[in-house]
Amino acid sequence: MTLTPTAVRSALTTLALLLGTSAALAHDYPTVERVLYVQQCLRDHPGPGFEMVNKCSCAIDKIASEIIYEDFVSLSTVANAITIGGERGAVLREAEPMQELARKFRKLNAEAKKSCFIRLD
Repeated sequence: MTLTPTAVRSALTTLALLLGTSAALAHDYPTVERVLYVQQCLRDHPGPGFEMVNKCSCAIDKIASEIIYEDFVSLSTVANAITIGGERGAVLREAEPMQELARKFRKLNAEAKKSCFIRLD
């Protein structure tokens, strides 16, 4: 059986698409999660609407390129939960592994925002 150049090219293109799709899906975040992140970013960083929407979208895209969605959920949940006052929040605030996860999320978030030109005041 002899493969023609067209058949080889077609097979390689199909393989590249399949590999690219699986890599993209590994870091795919639900649209709702991206929108919620951008909305929170806009509240935290007021400025020209169109410009900030693009910068905040850039930040969540940067985060999505760094970690999978499940890790994003875990890290952001811990980072938000340690801000809960009282005894419920104390359980997380006093646990060093939780503090480390929160620090990791804050660092990742800050790096993403910095790379997208969002001022970190």
